[in-house]
Amino acid sequence: MHIIAGKYRRRKLQTSPGMTTRPITSRVKESLFENIHKRIEGKRVADIFAGTGTIGLEALSRGAECVTFIEKDRVALELLRENVAHLDCKDETLIWPADVLRCSYRPKGEQAASFIPWDVVFFDPPYNMVSQVFPGKTLWTSMKRLGKEGITADDATLVFRVPKQADFELPEPWKIDWSLTKSGMSIHICEKAT
Repeated sequence: MHIIAGKYRRRKLQTSPGMTTRPITSRVKESLFENIHKRIEGKRVADIFAGTGTIGLEALSRGAECVTFIEKDRVALELLRENVAHLDCKDETLIWPADVLRCSYRPKGEQAASFIPWDVVFFDPPYNMVSQVFPGKTLWTSMKRLGKEGITADDATLVFRVPKQADFELPEPWKIDWSLTKSGMSIHICEKAT
């Protein structure tokens, strides 16, 4: 896996072997970023269920101001830290080891305050969790919390990757604007309806 475009173009990234994470293919990543690059430039980005950070680091390479990575898997976190060190972008990144289902989405610390509210959020849960995106379920509640004032900007974009034809119900304030379907997956570009 490598960075496709921008200041870190062609730089190789570490990825997790096995089933720990589900890296997005280069072709799909390129198509996604071609369609959303204007939403990213100069913006604060969150990469939730970040894995080894391939999406967030691509956003940083393409002009995002900063990226917050949220991940709980220890193997993925170690590889994410290696990727950040390899690109020498520690000042523009915040790695937050947290469980998405329980976290507040309010990172602590003096440095963390400059990373929120997020303008763009990549939300890429394990496919087996997508069935929890219904009212009252844990992932639905987590996504609702993500929409709160001070966590995401009023005009925030949510990029939600799911299996093709997955059944789910987004919580307010998120509304699908348009979708991209490729390689057995759908990527929904959602806007925050205020």
